[in-house]
Amino acid sequence: VLVGCGASKDYTPPAGASGENIFSTACTECHKPLSANVAMILSEKVANKEAIIKKFQSGSMRMPAFKNIQGEAADRLADYVLANSEVK
Repeated sequence: VLVGCGASKDYTPPAGASGENIFSTACTECHKPLSANVAMILSEKVANKEAIIKKFQSGSMRMPAFKNIQGEAADRLADYVLANSEVK
């Protein structure tokens, strides 16, 4: 059972938070980094900035929506995920 997954989250990143800091705070409860250099494995379908932002803002059946990650914070998080993930 994934604790805390499947609902909306009220987390709002602090101003100027790095993508790595946002990922560490908001995402690692369910998405444990696979290694020091690989945060996630992405499908080709979501291996682009727009899809990643839509995914974390909207959520899905098992993933909560993080509606408060907006603007530059959303861009930084998506950039971090893309730069530190592998595509399968």
